[in-house]
Amino acid sequence: MNDDEVLAHRFEESRTHLSAVAYRMLGSISEAEDAVQEGWLRLSRAETSDVENLRGWLTTVVARVCLDMLRSRKMRSEEPLDVHVPDPIVSELDGADPEHEAVLGDSVGLALLVVLDTLTPAERLAFVLHDMFALSFDEIAPIAGRTPAASRQLASRARRRVQGSGPVPDADLTRQREIVEAFMAASRGGRFDDLLALLDPDIVLRADGGADGSSLVRGARAVSEQALTFARFAPFARLALVNGAAGVVTAPEGKAMSVMAFTVSGGKIARIDILADPHRLQVLGLSSAGDRRPRR
Repeated sequence: MNDDEVLAHRFEESRTHLSAVAYRMLGSISEAEDAVQEGWLRLSRAETSDVENLRGWLTTVVARVCLDMLRSRKMRSEEPLDVHVPDPIVSELDGADPEHEAVLGDSVGLALLVVLDTLTPAERLAFVLHDMFALSFDEIAPIAGRTPAASRQLASRARRRVQGSGPVPDADLTRQREIVEAFMAASRGGRFDDLLALLDPDIVLRADGGADGSSLVRGARAVSEQALTFARFAPFARLALVNGAAGVVTAPEGKAMSVMAFTVSGGKIARIDILADPHRLQVLGLSSAGDRRPRR
């Protein structure tokens, strides 16, 4: 291999790691892919013969690109004014996708990404790089443009926000699946009392419909009523993994209409995050099988 091919090979060895960093930073699959691609472009133009830790160098570059993208969102006032659900990573429930698993790592749920969206760009950078990827504050400081002590404070503020954001998800995927299946069966059958029994009294449902409108529903009774309203679509719903947890893709005639992410805590459904934005679902390229492959 020539030098360019060697460099490209070394970059590909770090691609999944870089995608994981960018996805956590941005909550957008397409923007994460753009950030990783920008990392490659900068690498291809840089003199890196004296770089001992290329993965660390690339992580710094991609993190800076993501930070700039987050700041640009703020400057252009592109922060969502209504309910916003980040891009889900969806895969088959019974068929593990190694690439998806590698990007998700410790299973970054949509509910967590929603909380990360509330952080400032610098807080998100510090939290993601330190708490999720174990970078030191000495490494984070030059990326954030802060001192190590200030970077530590940023991560601490972000951590408090994350820890106080809501219920801790149950880890048992089999139990999650059973509860989600019971929820769908009760919705399909119009069994209001069964729905109530499955829901945490303080459940929050967030639905992002894009230009078609969004909604925020609180409380078990209101969420149960909402579920019954959409019961006619239940025959088109299929279980899937949504960011590593049990979820549902609804796809009439094979065209995805919604992706539902469930947070099961204490054996009850405590949160439902729904992406129903037709444009974003089309961009994500979801099928009835609920599989979405990142572009290369």
